[in-house]
Order: sequence, then C-alpha cells, then structure tokens
Amino acid sequence: MKTFGERLKHLREKKKQENPKWTQEYVADLVGVARTTYTAYERGTKQPQLDTVNKLADLFEVSADYLLGRTDNPNPPESDNITEELNTLAKINQLIKKYGIEQMGFFDIEKWKSLTEEEIEEIVKHFEWVVHKAKEKNKEKK
Repeated sequence: MKTFGERLKHLREKKKQENPKWTQEYVADLVGVARTTYTAYERGTKQPQLDTVNKLADLFEVSADYLLGRTDNPNPPESDNITEELNTLAKINQLIKKYGIEQMGFFDIEKWKSLTEEEIEEIVKHFEWVVHKAKEKNKEKK
C-alpha cells in the first residue's frame, strides 16, 4: 500500500502530465504552504494538518481517506447517509470547484439555499453545456 507522500506525488505527477504547471511549488501555493513544506509531504518526512489534507483531497479530486491510505479507491461511492447530509450549498460548491468558477460575487447565497434537486440538476446541465460549447469553440480555433 502506498504511503501518503507516495499517493500525493503520484497524483501531482499525473496532473503534471496533463499540464506542466503542476510543480511542487504550484501545488504548495494552491494549498497555502511553503514549497519546502509540500516537498516534505511528498517525501514523507512531514505530515500535513487535517485542513491541509482536505485542501489536497479537494485539489486532486480524491477522498481524504484515499490520501491517508484508508482506501485504495480514490473516489469511493458516497454512502446514502452522507449523500442525504449534503445540503444544497455543498452541492453548489462542488459544481463551482468542478467547473473552475473562481468569482462567486455574482451569487446571492440566500437565494441558492432554497434550490430544489431539479433546479440543481438544471444548473449541472447548463454548466455541462457551457463547457461543451467552450470545447467546441477551442477545437474550431485549432
């Protein structure tokens, strides 16, 4: 079984194959630690605090349990209880992360709290359509 550091390095190198900007310094900046600290995480000479583990899990889109070696499945299916506990704002936050929306200023949080499952699904469909259109546009440019 891989260690925390080995898993972290593997995930970063996998991202780096897709985009060379995924250096140790880049990841360190994203999670708010020094590059030397992040390097120590990958080497296994230092363990991050729990909030940093969560940031890393979100960044690499894996579960904290996977990073910590509690499972070999990076994205285990959520149990029904956990799924039921997710509120609307958590689902919206997941969409925002998934689609890389950086600026949240245009959202009125109070209005978003009352969205139904169907309305959230419509947002997902719209985001997917926007991403699809952007990909088509990029293909046309090439």
